[in-house]
Amino acid sequence: MRTTDRWASPPNEHATMKLLKPLPEVSGRVLLVDDDKRQLAVLQAILAEGDIETRVAEDGRQALDKLNTFTPDVIVTDLVMPGMDGFELLQLLKERGDTTPTIVLTGYGSMDKALRVVHDLSAFWFLEKPVEPQAFEILIERAILHTRALREAEEMKHTLTLHGVLGDLVGKSAAMQEVYAVIRQAGPTSAPVLICGESGTGKELVAREIHKLSPRRNGPFVAVNAAALPETLIESELFGHERGAFTGATERRAGCFERAHGGTLLLDEIGEMAPAMQAKLLRVLEDSKVQRLGGKGEIDVNVRILAATNQAPGANLREDLYYRLNVFQIVLPPLREHQEDIPLIAEVMLQALNKKHGTRVSNLDPEVLALFSTYNWPGNARELRNVIERAAIVAAVGDIRLTHLPPQFFSAKSAGEASPAGNGEVLMHPGHRISESDEAFIKATLKHAGNNRKLAAEMLGISLRTLQTRLKEFRGTDSNS
Repeated sequence: MRTTDRWASPPNEHATMKLLKPLPEVSGRVLLVDDDKRQLAVLQAILAEGDIETRVAEDGRQALDKLNTFTPDVIVTDLVMPGMDGFELLQLLKERGDTTPTIVLTGYGSMDKALRVVHDLSAFWFLEKPVEPQAFEILIERAILHTRALREAEEMKHTLTLHGVLGDLVGKSAAMQEVYAVIRQAGPTSAPVLICGESGTGKELVAREIHKLSPRRNGPFVAVNAAALPETLIESELFGHERGAFTGATERRAGCFERAHGGTLLLDEIGEMAPAMQAKLLRVLEDSKVQRLGGKGEIDVNVRILAATNQAPGANLREDLYYRLNVFQIVLPPLREHQEDIPLIAEVMLQALNKKHGTRVSNLDPEVLALFSTYNWPGNARELRNVIERAAIVAAVGDIRLTHLPPQFFSAKSAGEASPAGNGEVLMHPGHRISESDEAFIKATLKHAGNNRKLAAEMLGISLRTLQTRLKEFRGTDSNS
């Protein structure tokens, strides 16, 4: 487009556009939607001066049909049209997650409608009719550049995923790539998702990433933990209550469904919810209506439901509720099943922890990584973060070494196969001889270190010479018995 020649004196009604400076000529694709054929011809003629490809539609329905085969950088639509008007078109585009910038055209005196569309339906901007050519060209160019920025951001996000990062989720392993794939499929929809995984695997992080990728990303994200609430309070927490509904209800309170209206609600540890409460929840999911405790009427709610559980998929859930929630299912692997991701996860954690605590820790020592790769991580990524956070504070600068790890990390329980019971524990009882406990503990640690005596000595906090002496004592005891 060529706007510089004519930019000197824009009409008064477009005085607000004076703040916009001419942009370099850009190319792009524009969909024009208007039932006025003469208006369409005028807009096409303006855009024909630049490297802009256009398609036209005479109402919202035609526009949706065009979008099946044409991917525009910008959509320009009139608001008032027979059939599907501009309001309905923008609403449908928003619901299906289409982020294409939309410029709305409005007649004289309809400024309030135009502003409402910009605010409520996320239109890019508006122009009054008759359209002033220079203002139209500048706005189209800015919208095209905005589209390019969005696409570059999406491409960067996709690239980061391939490199092992999706939002706050980290991991290059095949198991994590499968998780990312389902998140990318489910995110842009409004379908329910059931997220399964052990405690500490990052179920809420997955839920937040789904919300960020959804058409509801600008709406609220509300999380409620069913396991943390007593049965007597969970109904009030979910659905709200009126003043005086029960003892202690001194004021009206909106529930989670109301607070999440227009956004996403995460029901965490849903398997802990009582069966009677599950039945009430199912009804809300089917009717999209809630009734506060003590209330007389129902309230419409528009909420996307995500549910999480640390139990097996479907365990402790009513069958009908399970099928209602299980449109998409994401199963997060425990950390012990993708330990190859630990170096990358640790690197990302260290970056965040250095900012949080003002430390300058650069990396994990190879011996620490070797130890981490053999540990069972019952607390999963949450436990890993706690161990690294403590070690980073102790180390302060440089690398995290074995001596920076918490003592309990080297307990016999972490050794894996140290006890007669086979569960990694050194069994003791009243009258148990300390020398016997020491022997079991040291041998378990040595086995855990892969028979690397230097590593085992560091893990135990003793010198290599002391370890060798104790091992000789154990052999002598064995030969005398």
